[in-house]
Amino acid sequence: MRGIVGLILAGLGAFLILVAILLPTWVSGQVVKFPLNEYETATLAASNASYFSASALSEKTGVNMQATYTIKGDASEGNSSTAVWNLFTYVYDTTNHQQVQETTRTLAFDRHTAQLVDCCGASVGGDTSVRQAGLVGYVFPMNTQKQTYQVFDTTLKKTMPYVYSGTANVKGIQTYEFVENVTPTQTGTLTVPGSFVGMSAASVTLGEFDQAHVAYYVDPETGALIDVNEQQSTTLRTSATAAPSLVLFDADLIVTPASLTEIVGLDNSGRSKLALIDTTLPLVFGIVGGVALLAGIFLSRRRHEDVAELNDVTREAPAPDSAKLAGVVPGLDGEPADRAAQAPQAQEGDGTDGSGSRSAR
Repeated sequence: MRGIVGLILAGLGAFLILVAILLPTWVSGQVVKFPLNEYETATLAASNASYFSASALSEKTGVNMQATYTIKGDASEGNSSTAVWNLFTYVYDTTNHQQVQETTRTLAFDRHTAQLVDCCGASVGGDTSVRQAGLVGYVFPMNTQKQTYQVFDTTLKKTMPYVYSGTANVKGIQTYEFVENVTPTQTGTLTVPGSFVGMSAASVTLGEFDQAHVAYYVDPETGALIDVNEQQSTTLRTSATAAPSLVLFDADLIVTPASLTEIVGLDNSGRSKLALIDTTLPLVFGIVGGVALLAGIFLSRRRHEDVAELNDVTREAPAPDSAKLAGVVPGLDGEPADRAAQAPQAQEGDGTDGSGSRSAR
């Protein structure tokens, strides 16, 4: 019985040790991935911002803005390897209480690497002809490295380098900072009345130039985007080096404290789940498995030692004492065999002597 228990414990221990090894490697890779049904909102705010109001046909300056980003996963379009998310961006002038801009984006990406995939109705502003590549940007790969990543820029409609530039502590989370710098880059042309840009011509066509300095603060463990600072400027110019003729948009957007608290809370929850699979469970299973394995080996060895000891005792036991077995085993009463054979002859001699005795009486 002890041997059977030992074998069971040893087998269980080996199994638990194997699970402990597989959890942070193979199992984690299969289970831990970006969700299909993601739903998250974040609000960025800017003060002293400027933009051109299409309704008022004039430039608004010194205003407060809010930009709300809403991500909603489309689980029906995704699968085990690819997630499909829809992004809605709404920018609002809180000073003059009017909409500044609204944009949409549909993106499909690998749930492990965060690399964009050209499928599933991916689009920018409803345009499905835009080929999105590189990283999503809203999430980075889990186990983010200190390196430059190519992230898709929806304004330029191409990938741009996000250069690793150091670490930063964001509400207790040690993040990696990645920076994108966009010098004035023409993204199109726009025809406007000459009076808008101080020209006498009835209309004038100018280049539309985008300029940006974006800082992303990423949790390297989860790949989540924790904090953002977006300095964006879109202007009309005659050339990249010329002074802006008209400001279409200019704002320095940062995450609001309320949104930052919510994002950090979600990320801490994700970190706890990762720690459970990558650290806590492997440690527990490893310890329990090691103890069970050692106990099984000990019990099995004790059984073998007991059996060996019993065999030694059997081999060393003395031969049976024949005197003690007298009267139990025939022929072991201690008398020689020839005495037993002579007993009947003595009785016959007594019979011949008996005739003389009868005559004397």
